[in-house]
Amino acid sequence: MGLFATCDLCDLHKNDSDGAFRVLPPVFRDFGGRSVFSGPVSTVKCHEDNTSVKAAVESPGNGRVLVVDGGGSLRRALVGGNLGAAAARNGWAGIVVDGCVRDIAELQQCDVGIRALALMPLPTERRVAGLVDVPVQIQGVWVRPGDWLYADADGIVVLAEPA
Repeated sequence: MGLFATCDLCDLHKNDSDGAFRVLPPVFRDFGGRSVFSGPVSTVKCHEDNTSVKAAVESPGNGRVLVVDGGGSLRRALVGGNLGAAAARNGWAGIVVDGCVRDIAELQQCDVGIRALALMPLPTERRVAGLVDVPVQIQGVWVRPGDWLYADADGIVVLAEPA
């Protein structure tokens, strides 16, 4: 991962009008052991069922960022300590969850970036796999597989190509 600052990326792309540069709303909190992360995007779309999230983080991450469209649900946690540890162990750079996470003490020990809306101790029940590597809308912003995501203390930006 090269050095970057999301503010610098915003300064550079603030007048872009082609949709290749996007900024996620400032609603995500930092829960992981890595506060700055970036990488190519892989996506999961699921609702209160983390079957596909588990499958993703248990596969080789190769420096990617998993973007999870949980529909903004605040009722179940899509990522917990075990999945955070699997993501770190398997080489994921980060996870961004449009939904909740749990096991904060464990997540903070994982060498992976983790952003989510909130904490929720209630886990999901695994019933139905979600959609994998499809375009997702995160808080009203489109994120596509193969985009590049950059996250630091100032926010999260998405580009169609690496910066």
